[in-house]
Amino acid sequence: MAGLLSNQFLWVPLLAWALGQALKVVTDSWQRRQLSLRRLGTSGGMPSSHSALTVCLTTLLGRRLGTGSPVFAAAAILTMVVIYDATGVRRAAGQQGIILNQMIEDLRSHLGLRYERVRQLLGHTPYEVLAGIALGLAVGMAF
Repeated sequence: MAGLLSNQFLWVPLLAWALGQALKVVTDSWQRRQLSLRRLGTSGGMPSSHSALTVCLTTLLGRRLGTGSPVFAAAAILTMVVIYDATGVRRAAGQQGIILNQMIEDLRSHLGLRYERVRQLLGHTPYEVLAGIALGLAVGMAF
């Protein structure tokens, strides 16, 4: 257990993720003009916490083990997959959620059918991912 708690390759990226989630609360609260704690446990939004987490891990591994390390290469590939997923697949799913919710509202109003709304905010804009990358780099370089 002591090894787990002292493993900087674990807790530093988790710190980057937690900072990202906290920043989402700040940005969402600022946009809504009221405290919005709902962002602590959701995906999507500014910045991308998943990007921050994986970029921070990759940065730490590159700094400590070198960029020629197989472990660095694996982390870099994982980071690319996460970033692609955040801006590609998950973003498209979020956009589809918007359309589905519009269709659900039409079905409710015209036919009286009852359906639950689907989640809309799943992915990230390129700016949200860039902010997550910057956060991950900053945290990874600080430790």
